[in-house]
Amino acid sequence: MKQVSIFTQHNTVTRTLKPAKRKWATTLVAGATLAVLSATSQMAMAEEKVRWKVQAVFGTHLPALGDPIVGVAEQIKAASGGNIQFKVYEPGKIVPPFGITEAVKNKQIPAGYTWLGYDQGKIPAAALFAAVPFGMEPWAYASWWYEGEGKALAEKLYAKHNIHPVLCSVIGPETAGWFKNEIKSLDDIKGLKIRFAGLGGKVLQKAGASVTVLPGGEIFPALEKGAIDASEFSMPAIDQKMGFDKIAKNNYFPGWHQTFTASHLVVNKDIWNGLSDSQRATIDMACTAGTLRALTRGESLQGAVIQGFEGKGVTARQIDPALLEELRGLTNEVMSEIAEKDADFKTIYASQQAFAEQYDVWKRLAYLP
Repeated sequence: MKQVSIFTQHNTVTRTLKPAKRKWATTLVAGATLAVLSATSQMAMAEEKVRWKVQAVFGTHLPALGDPIVGVAEQIKAASGGNIQFKVYEPGKIVPPFGITEAVKNKQIPAGYTWLGYDQGKIPAAALFAAVPFGMEPWAYASWWYEGEGKALAEKLYAKHNIHPVLCSVIGPETAGWFKNEIKSLDDIKGLKIRFAGLGGKVLQKAGASVTVLPGGEIFPALEKGAIDASEFSMPAIDQKMGFDKIAKNNYFPGWHQTFTASHLVVNKDIWNGLSDSQRATIDMACTAGTLRALTRGESLQGAVIQGFEGKGVTARQIDPALLEELRGLTNEVMSEIAEKDADFKTIYASQQAFAEQYDVWKRLAYLP
């Protein structure tokens, strides 16, 4: 049925009526308009307000990594007219940093902002949504998430744990790590005490390193006291705020282990399903916008920081191509081993590889070498 606004109907009707009846018609239409607006207002008022405690896994002072959730919370509040409000908590304020998804699952908190790679101990396939060694670049990953199978696969995986994941941030590659000594071959990695998270950590374990996973706030003291010899964490602009450049003077590139870094808003599934369609759409929209803004912010900051390395006695080094190839070989072994043991991992990784293969056809032709 063709829809005609009451304002169009009013104009048509009043033009055909005699002057004596036009006032009556105008009053009638005005009353109908007020009724519609009143009903809409009542529906909005009837919609239950959302007031969530949202704990972040990264400090919100960290640009592009920790602060996206703050911007998302501000946008959601503004877009919803205050109907939806997040109170963002710093790491560890409510639950331990690595316990966010478990807390969301059990409704200790309704939602959290986290890096799904920290879930790989219980959910091996989760790491694929956070970072993949020798994986896709951030815009390719985002394309796989929104236009490919990524979003659906993530929702299916986390539905088993009563969690709904929403992509809320993507940034570019990390550095390959901060090292006290130079790394020239696999021999330099064997026995190295290093903080390394996600799938990249498993690759370095296979290479013979002693790998530990620490929350961000614990890395600097561990480096300072000599408990670890090296660490990766994020991009240079973020790492300098952590103080790594004061102790480890060799910063290696490229970030082979984490070609993209994706962070997600994780919401208890029962709570998510209890939202109205408009509330879910508002959160989705804000996180989609937050994803783009995190990428642009991250890309904008790194050059200036690297230019300042010399003044701090830091050397930006590139991993020897031969060592990179050895790390790629070890990565293939690790990915195959996990895929053999975990069906979800196998399915999701195959989806990523298929998408990347097709995307690379476009990339090779369209972009400058």
